Amino acid sequence: MVTRKNNRALDELRSVKFTRSFTKYAAGSVLVEFGNTKVIVTASIEDRVPRFMIDSGKGWLTAEYSLLPGSTETRVSRDRGTLISGRTQEIQRLIGRSLRAAVDLTKIGERTITIDADVIQADGGTRTASICGGFLALHDALKGVGIIEPVAAVSVGVVNGEVMLDVDYSEDSTADADANIIMTESGKILEFQVTSEKAPVDRENLLKVLDMGEKGIQEIIELQKQALGNF
Repeated sequence: MVTRKNNRALDELRSVKFTRSFTKYAAGSVLVEFGNTKVIVTASIEDRVPRFMIDSGKGWLTAEYSLLPGSTETRVSRDRGTLISGRTQEIQRLIGRSLRAAVDLTKIGERTITIDADVIQADGGTRTASICGGFLALHDALKGVGIIEPVAAVSVGVVNGEVMLDVDYSEDSTADADANIIMTESGKILEFQVTSEKAPVDRENLLKVLDMGEKGIQEIIELQKQALGNF
């Protein structure tokens, strides 16, 4: 049996906290904390849509993500202009895809919602934390209009053969395999990414990863709903 920091059980989340209205000017803003991972997520609304959606009667949602300098032990350079890393692009698309599933874009008119996720302290699970906080920022920006159902995400790792929920950096960096799972409250899967880092994942552990991820996501959604006053 693997011993985890703070004696966490294998299926136990880190301490999760959502602080709404964290900044003054954004339509929706949340500080999301998963253990030592901290991300400021904001939602902004503009009265325009991309060219391919003009006269469609629908809105659009996009996302930008940044790992800020000072968020890791070694300084990370800022992504600037067209100099955006492949990792950043991948995460931005993931956040956007995930949160588009949370809102009926026909209900918001021809407007664009931009979700900005800025990681101020990274200790694993930054993309999943961004999605969890992003849902709350989106809900606040729209005042609930067009929201279909909550969406949340969590990481799961296989470390020394043990399946672990919500891995931090020390666990993720030594994992045999890791996964990111995004689901709706009703249990629909939006994304299920599993990557073998050191060893292949057998079918039995793959199903454990999915089940453990779903358990964690339902717990996170309950915390989201509590933060919103049981939406």
